[in-house]
Amino acid sequence: MTTSPNPTTGVGVPTSAPKTEGPRITLEHEEHAGRERAPMDVIVRTEDLDVYYGDFWAVRKVTMDVARNQITALIGPSGCGKSTVLRCFNRMNDLIPTARVEGHVTYHGQDLYAKNVDPVEVRRQVGMVFQRPNPFPKTIFENVAYGPKVSGVKYSKNDLDDLVVDALKGAALWEEVKAEYKTKSGLALSGGQQQRLCIARAIATEPEIILMDEPCSALDPIATALIEDLMQDLVQKYTVIIVTHNMQQAARVSDRTAFFTANLDDRGQRFGELVEYDYTSKLFSNPDDSRTEDYISGRFG
Repeated sequence: MTTSPNPTTGVGVPTSAPKTEGPRITLEHEEHAGRERAPMDVIVRTEDLDVYYGDFWAVRKVTMDVARNQITALIGPSGCGKSTVLRCFNRMNDLIPTARVEGHVTYHGQDLYAKNVDPVEVRRQVGMVFQRPNPFPKTIFENVAYGPKVSGVKYSKNDLDDLVVDALKGAALWEEVKAEYKTKSGLALSGGQQQRLCIARAIATEPEIILMDEPCSALDPIATALIEDLMQDLVQKYTVIIVTHNMQQAARVSDRTAFFTANLDDRGQRFGELVEYDYTSKLFSNPDDSRTEDYISGRFG
């Protein structure tokens, strides 16, 4: 089967992928239609990105561009490498002793894995929200103030107070906690509130990019809806990259979607690869690759 470059991403896709009938996920609203029509302003780029754990080649040859002030969703079955790729954007894989990254990940054209790049500074510019809320056993205020305090920047008491309040407002949590945010423990909040607290903690360091690794998987539908609405607010100021197993969520919130899948190598080990990356509306309504079609229609995964 021949391939041709996707005009949006440059990723090779089959030119004659067979189409099959099946149930479809529909886009429920067009809040991001305007962002789709805007020219792509690339903030992060991967080129032939490979990730190894020891001698195991876990993720292979991922090439994709991430647009500034858009929501990019990474979807695919378990074991396809989407969370591994997400962690490459802020060098979280560095914390795994056996992990090794090859290829290129650039941010504003700067190679994030160059020897002169400080991974701590990378993580200040590229914040992360994890799958399960992980507030510190401290007050709400101390949770949010933690990042700014350890950043090396000297804040006055009033400036730090303002920063914490702004972060809580940015995470749509302020109205719910303003009466006791300096005395109440972050652990005393509900699950959805804890996740928004973690988002506030991430944006308190004033990053450009927010990574979210399945941020709603442990939440109820009401809390999930609040987080999804919050993403639409956050993307006005930040670039958001989200990993999700929930295809309906990807269809609801994202501007672009990358579909990953897992294959078996010659030794029978699973590895992840990027199959297709395009506008969300295009990928869910008219994918170029039959594997994408099979996944979004529920034939596997």
